[in-house]
Amino acid sequence: MENSPQLAGRQWTSNQQNFSISADTNKIPAIENFYCNRCGSRVSGELPSGKKYCRACIGLGRICEGDSLIRLPADNRLFPKLKNGGMTWQGELTSQQQKVSTALLENFNKKKNTLVHAVTGAGKTEMLFELIAACMKEGKRACIATPRIDVVNELYPRFEAAFAKIKIGKYHGREYHDPGNDQLTICTTHQLLKFYQAFDLLVIDEVDSFPYVGNSQLHFAAKNAVKKTGIRVYLTATPTEDLLLEAKSGELEIVKLNRRFHGGLLPVPKEKLFLRPFLKKNKINPNLLREVKKVLATGHPLLLFVPRIDEVNIYLQALRTDPALKKVHIAGVHAADSERIKKVQQFREGQLDLLITTTILERGVTFKHVWVIIVAADDPIYTTASLVQIAGRVGRDKNDQDGLVLYCYHKYTAKIDLAIKQIKEMNR
Repeated sequence: MENSPQLAGRQWTSNQQNFSISADTNKIPAIENFYCNRCGSRVSGELPSGKKYCRACIGLGRICEGDSLIRLPADNRLFPKLKNGGMTWQGELTSQQQKVSTALLENFNKKKNTLVHAVTGAGKTEMLFELIAACMKEGKRACIATPRIDVVNELYPRFEAAFAKIKIGKYHGREYHDPGNDQLTICTTHQLLKFYQAFDLLVIDEVDSFPYVGNSQLHFAAKNAVKKTGIRVYLTATPTEDLLLEAKSGELEIVKLNRRFHGGLLPVPKEKLFLRPFLKKNKINPNLLREVKKVLATGHPLLLFVPRIDEVNIYLQALRTDPALKKVHIAGVHAADSERIKKVQQFREGQLDLLITTTILERGVTFKHVWVIIVAADDPIYTTASLVQIAGRVGRDKNDQDGLVLYCYHKYTAKIDLAIKQIKEMNR
């Protein structure tokens, strides 16, 4: 096929259908010196033919020795220079949000990378609007990437409303769309493996979140997806040590915001020690069940976090069979759930009273008036960052700034202690 503008700034392998090699594209070996040029991983897998293949990025299609990686350079001439950058948002930022927004604009003009360290619920999305508009106004191309599908689904309608004059691309592994040469792209960080020097601006939200954090192939993808003249912006409430070191060395400028958009404080978690197991013979600890019922009696929707996927259905069945909860609408959700998107939306719309979940909903999602209980907060699955992020789901509404965050544990851990200390420090 002939090269399409839809593929500008993208890369694909020569073993995929409808690949194109012409004078406009660049062709390099897919695997070179035992390294994959798509994800940067060392190649160790071997086919029966003896050819090496990359296991790390096989989710995007197999790539092996003898294949080529085809790249079509990005072309900004395809984009108009829109008045006001296509922004239709009419809202106002708080004075503290405006300072962050202004700093992002200045660093964009200076070609300087930025780390925004802002508490959960600070309004990071709205603080990006002027930056994105400035990029669109110059006819340049931007991408907002986040590790979680749920966050993509949350961000997309908000940007679609704020930039109604721009066609926005949305890409993640649960939905398939033909590639588009979108001026603004919102996607998961895994999707960045499909781009090469495409973006003038790359924003990575929830940069400390799994699976991005500590993942060398996703860091490689993020670096490759930005043009050599482009800049990166990182957003997080809990910055990682490597980002703090980059900021200290001057490679990043750090911008902080310690207040939520409504000016309120972060709810400080309460703690509860449990001596007996949370689950025994598929029955819930009576003390834990009592805490769940107390929340539901207030009328607040409840997010009940459990550490393991296989526990979700056990809690679900145990709660559904309790006579006192017969009229309560309950569901469970986890990363492998085919109805994950639907259930999250039902909870958001108030069709569910209680949603049992794993850490997939620890960040990047907003639910009005929600309260939170974390079961087994001392489990190794919870990091200090995830405990802080989960607590940050509560009190995000300007008319409901407080609420319950309950850490349930058998052993009081350093992670629990540090999470509470960090929240109290943010409130100063």
